[in-house]
Amino acid sequence: MLNVIVVGCGRVGSRLAGMLSDNGANVSVIDLRADAFANLGRNFNGSTVQGIGYDGATLEKAGIEDCDIVAAVTQSDNANLMTAEVASRLYEVPHVIARLYNQNHERAYMQLGIDYVCGTSLVAEETFSKIVSGHRAHVESFGDYELLRFSLDLSWSGQDSVHVSEMEREHDISVVAFERKDGSSSSIPTGESVLHQGDLVLACVRHDLVDSFKKYIQA
Repeated sequence: MLNVIVVGCGRVGSRLAGMLSDNGANVSVIDLRADAFANLGRNFNGSTVQGIGYDGATLEKAGIEDCDIVAAVTQSDNANLMTAEVASRLYEVPHVIARLYNQNHERAYMQLGIDYVCGTSLVAEETFSKIVSGHRAHVESFGDYELLRFSLDLSWSGQDSVHVSEMEREHDISVVAFERKDGSSSSIPTGESVLHQGDLVLACVRHDLVDSFKKYIQA
């Protein structure tokens, strides 16, 4: 059973908490306002904690020391980022997701290795999809395949670049597009295209091959 903390109990947080609870997860919801928990409805069977989402004592009361996933979905980018940093850096939660309003910060989030959901509609559904997928690079599922978006990590290989053809051949994937890490250019690749450490990559991978491919995804 997944242990999940949802920070923020507005429209998005309450819907996400309900979806996770209905899917069998053990859910704890944090919000600064006690009256926000009314959004959960009478059928919610998780727990609630009143407090600040990035406060250590509050997170510990919510069970962060045994937590698998933290989803910070308040209406404040700063609060969500602080919660994500505390959960991942201090408590080493395996999967942390932050809601992001300002799309100008997407690149920074990806390069920092922070999983996020950007937008104002269907945020709960997209966050739920990421949680169920079990990894931070998930964008969408298509039958037996997943579309992944990630910052490329080659540190394990001892190299700072790799040919697209090599990556595709060894892992039976398709690189759909990439963008240079400095934002200078983006392209639909050919087999001869070269990817560098930190480049942003969009790739299609079979579900059963995602685990073996994760070494390329910057944590």
